[in-house]
Amino acid sequence: MIRIRDVVMRLSSGGRPLTILDGVTLDVAAGEVCAITGPSGSGKSTLLGLIAGLDRPSAGSIAVAGVEITGLDEDALARFRRETLGYVFQSYHLIPTLTAAENVAVPLEIVGAPDALSRARGLLGDVGLGERGHHYPVQLSGGEQQRVALARAVALDPGLLLADEPTGNLDSATGVQIIQLLLALNRRRGSTLVLVTHDEALASHADRVVKLHDGRILNGAA
Repeated sequence: MIRIRDVVMRLSSGGRPLTILDGVTLDVAAGEVCAITGPSGSGKSTLLGLIAGLDRPSAGSIAVAGVEITGLDEDALARFRRETLGYVFQSYHLIPTLTAAENVAVPLEIVGAPDALSRARGLLGDVGLGERGHHYPVQLSGGEQQRVALARAVALDPGLLLADEPTGNLDSATGVQIIQLLLALNRRRGSTLVLVTHDEALASHADRVVKLHDGRILNGAA
């Protein structure tokens, strides 16, 4: 599903180059649940953003579902993301002026899916929020907002689900519930999951744990 070869990511900081990722090579098989762990600043979120095509590497290649995404233009990247993957953010990224159901319906409406709002309500039921569809994000707890974000991320039934610190803003008990729900949703759909977390206890639920340190993989690349 994912093939990363010799990826380097450098940014300019104070007029000097700063290396975020340094020669990362990684394969993730279709259907695998892969957790990427490491301390803050190790490059975890940067790597996930590159897999999603949200950024471009300074060097190296990334292929997802057989598509070499590092060579795509912005329009092709947007189409690739819409057709291939769902993304769960740490900070939820819900639209505050839309209800929970309307937030989940957004990707369905973008592709012109029929009965988008009805389908969104069904997805909310899958994450245990069937009765909260009419509530706005401000009326929901952090855990409930993250469940809405999960429902939105799987709305188009993506083959790849990416989650960036999905429990980072939650207490430990709620975080465990979110991880269990994320894994259950993913396995039910038979898709691939790449999960970024600093919490190795949560990462232990994955099929494989890849450790990043100072922009390099310490283990689990293959």
